[in-house]
Amino acid sequence: MSDTHSHDHGHDHGHDHGPPPDKDGPLTYYQAMETAVRELLIEKGVVSADEVRAAIEDMDARSPAQGAKVAARAWVDPDYKARLLADGSAACEELGISMGPTRLVVVEDREKLHNVIVCTLCSCYPRALLGLPPDWYKARAYRSRVVREPRAVLREFGTEIADDWELRVHDSTADMRYMVLPRRPAGTAGWSEEQLAGLVTRDCLIGVSLPKQPAAEA
Repeated sequence: MSDTHSHDHGHDHGHDHGPPPDKDGPLTYYQAMETAVRELLIEKGVVSADEVRAAIEDMDARSPAQGAKVAARAWVDPDYKARLLADGSAACEELGISMGPTRLVVVEDREKLHNVIVCTLCSCYPRALLGLPPDWYKARAYRSRVVREPRAVLREFGTEIADDWELRVHDSTADMRYMVLPRRPAGTAGWSEEQLAGLVTRDCLIGVSLPKQPAAEA
């Protein structure tokens, strides 16, 4: 599932190169619909252009650091962890993170159990916690393969799940999102929440990888 990049090194330096041609294609049906609805709402005074811009900026500012903060708190506070697993959306609100109208379900990795999330129909994703989804999460290859051969897919991310471990795949929906609470790495006793959050990556909150391991002391 890794990205590959190709580069053309056969430049002809004897010629001037103009600007690259535009590669914008025609709008898709849904892009055209979004533009039409947005412009109509602004025209009717339902929302303003500034409100639309602010909402986009707010979404763009979200990042996996939010999810890392939630995971780190759960690792150090058993009561918070219990609330997170019982009602993910409410527990996130405690940390000032709003999931909006969607329900967040947090699934916990445990000994002999590993979780991974997907949206098989489109790209439903906990954006309030993790920001924008990576391209591979939206790709048909991931969406179709991870439910059929999850161990093989995770292996492509460098994550080996033993055959005697249970591997659960959770399919997001339009009104429900999932986040994986990974297992706390060994050797982190006494660490602060900030230190622990530094071990949490976007991919381990999706379930395709494991948290970073603490650096070995010299």
